[in-house]
Amino acid sequence: MRLHFKNLPAWERLLRGVCALALEAVTLLLVPSSPWAWLLAAGAAGALLSGLLGFCPACALIGRELG
Repeated sequence: MRLHFKNLPAWERLLRGVCALALEAVTLLLVPSSPWAWLLAAGAAGALLSGLLGFCPACALIGRELG
């Protein structure tokens, strides 16, 4: 396995980042402090991290690779 393996194209990385930041903003501003807010914030952080790194573990499980 390569050390710098990426399985997300640039457009999807950008889309994941924008959606993750929007979800984080909605979570912090509109959702009251609850376990659901923490769950949404963690999901947004995971999506942002996968967009920044260009690697999605779920995509890797199904064998998705960049051409």
